[in-house]
Amino acid sequence: MNQTRLHLIETLPKTELHLHIEGTLMPEMMFALARKNGVALPYASVAEVAAAYAFDDLQSFLNLYYEGMAVLQHRQDFYDLTMAYLQRMADEAVVHVEIFFDPQAHTRRGVSFETVIGGITDALKDGQARLGISYRLIMCFLRDLGEAEALATWQAAQPFLALIDGVGLDSAEVGHPPEAFQAVYQMALDAGLKTVAHAGEEGPPEYIWNALNDLKVSRIDHGVRALEDPELVAHLVHTQVPLTVCPLSNIKLRVFDDMGQHNLKSLLEAGVCVTINSDDPAYFGGYLVENFVQTADALGLSDAQVVQLVKNGFVASDLPDAEKAGYLQRIDALAAQVV
Repeated sequence: MNQTRLHLIETLPKTELHLHIEGTLMPEMMFALARKNGVALPYASVAEVAAAYAFDDLQSFLNLYYEGMAVLQHRQDFYDLTMAYLQRMADEAVVHVEIFFDPQAHTRRGVSFETVIGGITDALKDGQARLGISYRLIMCFLRDLGEAEALATWQAAQPFLALIDGVGLDSAEVGHPPEAFQAVYQMALDAGLKTVAHAGEEGPPEYIWNALNDLKVSRIDHGVRALEDPELVAHLVHTQVPLTVCPLSNIKLRVFDDMGQHNLKSLLEAGVCVTINSDDPAYFGGYLVENFVQTADALGLSDAQVVQLVKNGFVASDLPDAEKAGYLQRIDALAAQVV
């Protein structure tokens, strides 16, 4: 890679807006927590776990993803998981994160909501104080469990709403359209929370339309299949509703066969507010910088396009406008020194 471009990617202040904290569970930590908590894993070594990371599709990934979560049992486990991610982000010049967590994946196996959110938010607060990384916390509903369970999770979250900034919708997409969750999303909107949703990863462009119209989301997570619908692309350009794209995830889960086929550059050149994120980096082969590097290399992104993607991350964030403006000015100044 061009050294100027690499320097831009590594040093410019960045955001991460599509990150499942459970998806940062590295094999080494998985084994350490399994030993500590007496959890039997179906793998004999870290190498065996790594070998299992050859996914055919989203569902094959989710099977391993939920299996690995069994090692997360105590408040300290969730703290350690989150802090390890934040320390990694500090090394990658990330200054703001908006992370997802999946309470249903934990409460259904007997771990309390308080344990999960307590450990995560303790680490987020410490990360802001020690590392200077600001944050938002987004509670996701597992779409394959249906809206009744989502509503129950919303009720369980009521004592902790002061810690939650938004709601999202994730897990197996096909066959679980966004509009099925309209009631619980309206409750979140009425409570003043931000709403986002996974749509248009494996699901069709119609899922993106429905997330926008029925759930009234302000951001689409993934959204790469939007390019199949010119009217939808025009709408995204006009409204500047951001897409939080996760390139390495898309390759690992066979949304695209290889990075050279990814449509991120086409979306960017069409004028869509597209951003780069890592999704579940422990499983998909790279954190934020690696996603930028591999995408820029494979798609031949220019220095200007790399800078635009970094800036889009701040534009698409939930930061106050004044903070966004400050970061955008800083990025322009730093980029002018490098390019």
